[in-house]
Amino acid sequence: APAMEEATGFDSSEDLKAIYFEGLDYKGKPTKVFAWLGMPEVKAGKAGKIPAKVPAMVLVHGGGGTAFKDWVQRWNKRGYAAISIAVEGQTDKRSEDGESWRKHEWAGPSRVGIYGDAKEEFKDQWMYHAVADTILAHSLIRSLPGVDADKVGIMGISWGGVITSTVIGIDHRFAFAIPTYGCGDLAEVQNQYGKSLGNHEMYKQVYDPMLRLEKVETPTLWFSWPEDKHFPMDKFANCYGKVSGPYMVSLIPKMGHGHGPPWSKPDSYAFADSITKGGKPWCLQTGLKVQGHKVQASFETEEELSEAVLVYSREKIFTGSRQWLQSAATINKRDMVYHVEAELPEGTTGWFINVRSGGLTVSSDYQE
Repeated sequence: APAMEEATGFDSSEDLKAIYFEGLDYKGKPTKVFAWLGMPEVKAGKAGKIPAKVPAMVLVHGGGGTAFKDWVQRWNKRGYAAISIAVEGQTDKRSEDGESWRKHEWAGPSRVGIYGDAKEEFKDQWMYHAVADTILAHSLIRSLPGVDADKVGIMGISWGGVITSTVIGIDHRFAFAIPTYGCGDLAEVQNQYGKSLGNHEMYKQVYDPMLRLEKVETPTLWFSWPEDKHFPMDKFANCYGKVSGPYMVSLIPKMGHGHGPPWSKPDSYAFADSITKGGKPWCLQTGLKVQGHKVQASFETEEELSEAVLVYSREKIFTGSRQWLQSAATINKRDMVYHVEAELPEGTTGWFINVRSGGLTVSSDYQE
């Protein structure tokens, strides 16, 4: 675990503190990472016992973000310790222009476009440091006496999702992971990522999360929406199709891209609870059949599933630019398995099935 110290000048409390922890050297100089670290109020369980240790989260922001105190508090309220890290050498205080975050004096590298610093020495590149800082944050929070080291998860949003997808192929200690929006396999995407990475050998040979996702045995929740203009559904699907461990998919139409939308949805918290309390994802796809225009997705869960729909498109353009439509699907339950059937409309080019359980959304694998 890296050494840490409390950061001065921030509105910290006994259970929620702004900290710095030691990062890697950058161009021969030591660095520190700014973070918010919070512990939950520990309450007695149903048997009246107070748990000796709590589960925990490592939280990684996306582009334009920072270490978010609010994000830590959201997880603390659900009984999790949490550490939210800033991966570009910034604090959570705005700079004088109000448009960026203030850098601290021990900053390492900042992100340069899309893997745009590949000509730098490898260990001075931003993604190398972002991945290392995330792993160090994991080592730090799992070392705390009140944290159950066997129940530490990670969630990253957008660029944080890219980092998460990368980290879980390297650091196999996580109990679960929630890559949100961000993924790998981006070299041939028909947007800014493909333009930057199509001939980027460092990405293709070193950084692409797809290089290591086969090693991922930890349970994962792949959380996004079909209209995302940054990370397309086919590449997102290639990533979860590569992992070796159990996975869930949650694709919520019109969710929006940003930190707020996934924070406000219950899906990430429910997935985390299912792992830390039950030892497995609360719902798993057990089958996906296509016979002509008829499709069937099967889900195994102890929860009640309802409100099934087919989500589909008829266009062949980038998935984030398509119009996504919905049509009815039927649910039949046999034993603990729900079988959801739908008919693909003529001209369908991409589709998945969504099923609801209360406020939660479960999706089948995306198909084209």
